[in-house]
Amino acid sequence: MTDHPASAPPAPKSGDLLALAVATARAAADLVRERSAGVVEVAATKSTATDVVTEADRDTEALIRQLITRERPEDAFFGEEGEETTGTSGVRWIVDPIDGTVNFLYGLPRYAVSIAAEYAGEVVAGAVIDVPAGTLYAAFRQPDGSVAAVRDGEPIAVRPPTELAQRLIATGFSYDAGLRRVQAEALVRLLPVVRDVRRIGSAALDICGVAEGTLDGYLEEGLHLWDHAAAGLVAEAAGARWEATTGIGGRRFVIVAPAHGYDELRKAAVQAGFLPVDSLPGVVPD
Repeated sequence: MTDHPASAPPAPKSGDLLALAVATARAAADLVRERSAGVVEVAATKSTATDVVTEADRDTEALIRQLITRERPEDAFFGEEGEETTGTSGVRWIVDPIDGTVNFLYGLPRYAVSIAAEYAGEVVAGAVIDVPAGTLYAAFRQPDGSVAAVRDGEPIAVRPPTELAQRLIATGFSYDAGLRRVQAEALVRLLPVVRDVRRIGSAALDICGVAEGTLDGYLEEGLHLWDHAAAGLVAEAAGARWEATTGIGGRRFVIVAPAHGYDELRKAAVQAGFLPVDSLPGVVPD
């Protein structure tokens, strides 16, 4: 455990942070469901014309920020839709109010609220709610460093070992047309060596799928920290390894797989062209 100066605030209990993440995520999911019952329209675009944000995204993040700040006003906040704020407690909240906004826009029932709490640069609590299904994935880091993952309160674990040719892999595509082309070409090379590939549309739910054993792996370039912060902890707690590095297109590339099959999937990602041949493990800044 890292020693902190006497003047530093005491380290928070990760279980308490998880309880706040879960309560806040449930309230946020209720708001998203309420908004999904009406007409959903694009409020603005971001990186490209297909990278959209709805008023529900903005309002949900505002609600999350309000609920967390009310309980922990000294914490920092880093969300997809709003301005990043600093804090003095050592805790930073990393939030995606609707992961899978395009699915939400089209009425496809695969989108999530994702909330993670980071302390001293390490994610220590995370909650992901599959909004249409109501399923809650959660994990927190114990003082000894161990983690445990649950789905609706029940323990979950990754799938048992199997050969690469029998693995179901999830992926996603960038909003940038040039990077999408590179990703599609790499996918053509990966597809013959795995069982099949799924494109679900929510990175957080894909990663939780690896954690619960409904997927054998996940890889995608173009993610941001809020896309995978909470789900990555859930996956780690369930027996997965994950990495954020730089992909072939120069963007943040995330790969997640059961620990027992991680190296083989990573090698396949390099051979397919998702990663540079000389790529080395290492987290890239957001």
